[in-house]
Parts: sequence; C-alpha cells; structure tokens
Amino acid sequence: MATVASTTVGERTGPLDRLRALHREARLAQAYPEVPGLLAELAATGDPAGPPAPDLVRAGQLLARLDPEAVRAAHPSVDTVTVAVTGHSTLSGLTAPLTAELARHGLLARLHSGDFGAWFRDLQDTGSELYTARPDVVLCVLDAQVVLDELPHPWLVEDLERVASAKLALIGSLAERYVAHGGGTLVLNTVPLLRSHTRRLVDARSRARLGVAWREFNAGLLRLAAAYDRVHVVDLDPLVAAGGPVNEPRLAAYAKVLLGDEVLAGYAREIGHLARGLRGRTKKVLVVDLDNTLWDGILGDDGPEGIAAATTYRGEAFGRFQKAVGQIGAQGVLLAVCSKNDLEPVLGVLRDHPDMALREGDFVRINANWEPKDGNLLDIARRLNLGVDSLVFADDSPFECGLVAGSLPGVAVIRLDEEPALHVERLLADGWFDVPELTAEDRARAAQYRTDAARQDLQESAGSMEEYLAGLGVEVSFSPVQEHEIARVSQVTLRTNQFNLTTERLQQADIRARLDSPDHRVLAIRSRDRFGDNGLVGAVLIDTAPDGGGWRIDNMLLSCRVFARGIEQSCLAAVLRAARDAGAGAVHARYRPTAKNHKVRGLYPSVGFTEAIETTGTNGTAGTVGTAGDQKAEGAVVFRHDLAEERLPPVPGHVRLSADLARS
Repeated sequence: MATVASTTVGERTGPLDRLRALHREARLAQAYPEVPGLLAELAATGDPAGPPAPDLVRAGQLLARLDPEAVRAAHPSVDTVTVAVTGHSTLSGLTAPLTAELARHGLLARLHSGDFGAWFRDLQDTGSELYTARPDVVLCVLDAQVVLDELPHPWLVEDLERVASAKLALIGSLAERYVAHGGGTLVLNTVPLLRSHTRRLVDARSRARLGVAWREFNAGLLRLAAAYDRVHVVDLDPLVAAGGPVNEPRLAAYAKVLLGDEVLAGYAREIGHLARGLRGRTKKVLVVDLDNTLWDGILGDDGPEGIAAATTYRGEAFGRFQKAVGQIGAQGVLLAVCSKNDLEPVLGVLRDHPDMALREGDFVRINANWEPKDGNLLDIARRLNLGVDSLVFADDSPFECGLVAGSLPGVAVIRLDEEPALHVERLLADGWFDVPELTAEDRARAAQYRTDAARQDLQESAGSMEEYLAGLGVEVSFSPVQEHEIARVSQVTLRTNQFNLTTERLQQADIRARLDSPDHRVLAIRSRDRFGDNGLVGAVLIDTAPDGGGWRIDNMLLSCRVFARGIEQSCLAAVLRAARDAGAGAVHARYRPTAKNHKVRGLYPSVGFTEAIETTGTNGTAGTVGTAGDQKAEGAVVFRHDLAEERLPPVPGHVRLSADLARS
C-alpha cells in the first residue's frame, strides 16, 4: 500500500487527522491508496457490538467530497463501484458512511442519489438512473411508512394486514422488473417496527396480530433474496438491536429522516461487505493466535494445566470464541494458526486438552515458532497457494497486529484485546467471509486442502514433475454446467483471482442468462485424483457467435488448488477441437492483466494462440474479441488460434479427460 509522508516534519497524527491534512492540502486523491489502511485503524476503534466508529463516518464526509474521476486519473487501476440510491425517506445521512465503508475495502464509490420518496418511480421506470447509470449495486432503502402511509384513518389491524400484503406483492413485482431489465444487484431491507406503531392499538390481542403481520411482511421481503439471484435483502433487526433507536423522533417528523444515523451507518457497513464480495474480495483463511486468543493464558509460561477455554468465567469466553471460529471453519473458511510458541506443546494442547473445542484436525496449517508473524503469514499463504490478501489475522497483541497491518496491508487484521467477552463480536463484525450462497464445495474445502499434504508428500518423493503427475492420476470432467452447479460457478468467478483470465465477476443470474443463450456455452471443470474428488474447480465461458465470426473464449477460471496439473491445457485442447469440428474459422480469447493473474499471462500462447489485433463489431463494440458484456477491456491482450491441425495442442498424457461440449 502506498504511503504519502506528512508535510509537517515530526508531527504525529491519528488516521482522521491524517485524512484531514490530506484533504486540506488537496492531496487526498493522489494519496487514495493510503486511505484503506487509515480507515481500518478508525474502524478498529468502534464498539464491535455496535454501529461503526463515529470517526469512520467523519472520514467518509471528507471522502464524499472527492471527485471519483480525479482519483481514477491518479490511480487508473482503482476498483470503482457504482451505487444508485433510492428510497422512501431522507437518506442524506447514508452518503458519508457508505463512502467510508467502500473505501475501507479498497473500493472507490461513484454514487447516484434519486429524488426524495421516488423509490417506486425509480424501480418502475427503466429509463431512471437505477437502470441507465448501469450501477453495480442499487440500494432501495425502505422504512415503515411504505406501509403505514397507505392505512386509512382510523385503522384496524385488518387494514394493516391487507396493506402489508399488497405492498409486499408490489415490491416483489418491482424486484422482478429490475432483475429482468437492470444489470446490478438490487438491495432491499426489512423494516423495523417501532413502539410508537404498536401502541396505536390499545388492546393486546390486536398488537399481537400486528406483530405477526409485520414479521410476515419482513419474512416476505427476505424470501425475495431466495427467489431472485440478483436481489439481496439486509435484515435491519440485528442492526437496530446492536445500534440503538431507529430514528430521532424530531428529525423523523420534520425532516423525514425515518432511519437515523446509527442505523444508516450499520446498513452502510453491510453494503460494504456485499460490495466487497461482488468484487471478489471475500477472504478465504482465518489465521488465529493462540495465547489469550484461543485460550486464556500463556502456554509457555503457564503450561497446559494453566490455560483454560472452559471451567472459569474467562475460560468460557475463550471457549465461545473457539466455537465461533469452528462454526466459520465448518462453512468453507480455512483455519490456520500463527503463534509464538513451540510446536510440540501446541500440538499436545490441541490434541489432548479437555477444554479445547478446536482440535488439530480443524486447522489446515499450524505455524507455531518464534519467527516474526508477518513472515509466518506469508508462509501460510504460500503453502495454501493463495494470495496473502486472502487472509484474516486475529491476535490480541497490539504489536503483532500493528506489524502485520504495516507490512502486509492486504491482510485483514482483527484487533482483539484483553476482554475475551468481545472476541466473538470483533471476529464477526466485518463479515470477512460472507458469500451469497454456501455450496457443497465450500463445506468440503478444508478436507480437500488437508489432502494436499498427501499430494505434497507424493511430489517430494517423485524423481521429477512428470513422475509426480503420472502418479497423481488426474481425471477431468469437462461439460456444460448443470442446474445444481450454477451457484458454485458464480462463486468461482467471484472468488478466483490468480487463474482468472479477465476477472469478470458473474452473479448466478448472469450464469443462467448464458446457459439460456443458444450462442453461449458455460462449461464446468471438475477434477479428481488418487487422493480424492476436488469437485468443481473451474469454468470456461464461450461465445460461439461473436461479432467477427469464429468462437470467443470470454473467460477461463481455475482454482488455485489444482494449478499446474495439466487441467487447463486439457480443457483448452477440447475447446479448440470442438471449435474446429463445428466449422469455426478461429478461436479468439483475451487476457486482461491484473495485480494477481500474471501467472497465466502465457497460458494462451502455450497452446498455440498468437497475439492478434482487436477489431470492432458492427455495433461499435469489441468485435473479434470482446468481453462477455461486449465492452472493451482496458489493457487487455488479444489472442487468436487459427485451428490449424499442427497447432492444436494434445491432451497431456497423464490426464484422463472426459469432455462433452455440446449444449445440454
């Protein structure tokens, strides 16, 4: 991460002071790469069980004044997220926290705000900015008055039941309309029920019916996320429970601020998590310290009998933290240890200590030694074949947290403290591992990584790479994606960064649209070997009728777990032969370089492609080799394969390939 020195020699400033100085000196756009680290420090000062830190919102007020184009001019590679905001009430309080939360995750916000109360018109009119601005995310912020404003005066609970049902149906139809005509992710929210609403009914029975009707309305909103692939619903109830009142009554009455600053700040944090996932920035590995993190006490000083994760009040707090870590690990997040301890005593505790909810087998890597922790994190990332920015590091030591934050800015640091009762809240506050949907591959991921140890043993014992691959027994199934695999293929496009030729991120609806198109093929790569089934490990997306003729590979993706086993060459060989058999004159492809995918720069040339000059199609978009969205990619390298027999690559001899590229 870039750092810009302060203009005042010797001055020590906090992160907010630093941001203010940069803003005052008109250097904030130039120093934008420094911003995420400063915001991470501010976020760590907040109550993990409450709304985001107030200073984080103050920082957002400064960042909201930035011209996004000025930042892009200074840093062309900055990841920009276009967000359109509409709603029923005054939402000016959302701008600052939303800008800050996106920036905290390395995302530059480009915001479009609709008119007051125009949510219905904005969603209904396909000519509104919700559609024409081509936003990545559309926020339709709802409040209780979307229902209450429709009630007669006076009203009965039966009136509310009727109005709530009709309003839910209307919102559902608008969501369906947006999914059909819009290109981004539509975000709705549940609506908090206030005491001032229920107390308008004087009898307890009617109040109970009102509570049921309101919860059914919110449940119906939540079900929209299951009904539509590109609809996300934020549940405001947990935010209200953690953050205090829904609004300030005077601002609600006079300024129509029906959702207060604390609720909007918490909502903005949830949107930051969502946008981070949509941009492929979801973390994959949780690395934890041990002493005063997983257990109470210091193993080296107190011995196994002096540490606790149960039996004492403090010990029980650590036990709760272990169970929270284990719960995350059971859902596809890889768990690892980075601790300054001797290895054998650590293994003894994890194997035999009666207090431990986590055991040795729950971790894919245990680094217990006396080397610096930043170096150990690099080692863990290398051994898992992941980028270091896939890691989240949780530690109770301010020194270790500061070391990692300073030397490895891509690592998310969870700064625990001396109060173990807050460990769980700090762990979960930022949803580092949130995904749209959990897949079968997620649940099996840890076991698959553990089998990699056996593969490494085979590789180390083999006399050569060829001998290792021959003994591995690689089998590949390459065929159209099936219905039950759509969520996994979407996840691969969102989470894969190293072997991702264009880094185009696709939601489930995007995958379905390609499957429904007669001119597109979405092919799943599945692999197994002598040590077990790796599951669905990649995908190839093809346009068989692009402008300019021939076939076009829109993207190819492969999990880092199965690099360098001949799988990619096998699948490309099958694509090229299928194209030739279909009478295509050539196959085109594109590589769009990023900071993480440089390892695959030579993939296409390695199987006979040559660099080509991009042409323009009849509609003015990229013709010979466009992206899946027919938009020209900046800095892309274009390739062409002429399908000459002598340049068709063979399937590597050690790979057993079963390929069927016909549309299902």
